[in-house]
Amino acid sequence: KPVVTVIQADAHPRSAGFIWWKQPPADLPTPVPVLNRVLASYGLPPIRSLSELSVGDLTLCVGIPETDPLPADAAVTYVGPILWQKPEASLPAWIAELSSDTPLIWLYAGNPRYGSADELLDSAIVLRASIAALRDEKVHLIITTGHHPLPRDLLPLPANVRHEAYLPGLAMAERSDLLIPHGGYGSCQTGLLCGKPAVIVPTYAERESNARRVAALGAAALVPVTYVAGKKYVDVAELRAAVRRVLAEPSFTANARRASERLRSYGGTAAAAVAIEQFAHQHAVR
Repeated sequence: KPVVTVIQADAHPRSAGFIWWKQPPADLPTPVPVLNRVLASYGLPPIRSLSELSVGDLTLCVGIPETDPLPADAAVTYVGPILWQKPEASLPAWIAELSSDTPLIWLYAGNPRYGSADELLDSAIVLRASIAALRDEKVHLIITTGHHPLPRDLLPLPANVRHEAYLPGLAMAERSDLLIPHGGYGSCQTGLLCGKPAVIVPTYAERESNARRVAALGAAALVPVTYVAGKKYVDVAELRAAVRRVLAEPSFTANARRASERLRSYGGTAAAAVAIEQFAHQHAVR
């Protein structure tokens, strides 16, 4: 059957991969040998890279060439961001009542329960560092956790911090002055689509790739996650300084707004739907 795939560029075999800013480790594990045994059992040719399976008869690439660069002959169709929220989605009334003279920062760091006590993979490390960095700053910090509760050791929250398990992302980004995401593709694209600057704290390679692309546009500052005594670590002072800098320098917002215009020009979900429908008519399965 004809296949349509929807991917970010780093998943394409013609890309530089998810670790493109340095030499990737030589001993990264790969499922390719196992998959090739399966493919051989069906009489199919082997693959050299898992990314080859991301290419369809029509391959739609989310984002734009600036956020998802590929060679000109990579045979992909850029469609811009694929983001959605319910048409009736709205923010709670208490957000509208917050003083507009105080910057509103939205911190989305994913599910705090990812990882373990010894190796914090996802959001817990970003949550802890952000709260510590901003507890005494003159900002409103709103934390969302994708329907998950906050870790108990973060409570009670400082007076300028509030947690909601979920808020509609596009609406929240529109209302915010600054985003602090963990570098996930969706959260990075949400900020850019809404023209809002960010301080990104990426917790692993795919997220660092996203963060570096947004930072290259001048729309974000990147605060790295390092290792101290074998555990992931975020420098609280560096995070605080990055937030102050992005809020103070208008260029970050101006660049985010320019990126928003570029993203919107590609059509997003509507453009993807048109491309899929045209492909379906050309390759009707009987």
